[in-house]
Amino acid sequence: MNYFEFFEIPVAFQLDEAGLKKKFYKNSKRFHPDFYTLEEADKQAEALELSSLNNEAYKVLSDFDKRMKYILELESVMGVEGENKMPQTFLMEMMEVNETLMELEFDYDAAKLETVKDEIAQKEATLRKTVILALKNYDLGIEKTENLKRIKDYYLKNRYLLRIYKNLNKFAPH
Repeated sequence: MNYFEFFEIPVAFQLDEAGLKKKFYKNSKRFHPDFYTLEEADKQAEALELSSLNNEAYKVLSDFDKRMKYILELESVMGVEGENKMPQTFLMEMMEVNETLMELEFDYDAAKLETVKDEIAQKEATLRKTVILALKNYDLGIEKTENLKRIKDYYLKNRYLLRIYKNLNKFAPH
């Protein structure tokens, strides 16, 4: 049973967050192990398993990035870690950013750092705009395969940008 089936909701990138939370709390009460202390051992084990499933499913589905990865995995679109390919044009753009970061390590320049931060923020905003329609179309059942490719592309690029953000945060004024 996948997490969407567990919560009895359709597989979708854009969810009713409040509705998901209500189902989570309802399941939390329903499967809480304390309510099964007088039951047989197998019933207690089942309640514990369902309680754990409820927690894990909510943790994944309530986080947009985790939900995105989960759906891509459900749809068998994501390859094994390290085997997913990104477009060469994007990687070339990122190579320039990485070179600038290496330069900053040796010769810190606050203005240059701010320029790189702005550039990455702009790329992230542009990237987000390009995926919105694909997310909506997938949820509506329109061109699922093609939209899943676009969403995977977005997901991989966004993860790359997040790694760059982490690198940017290590710079402190000297």
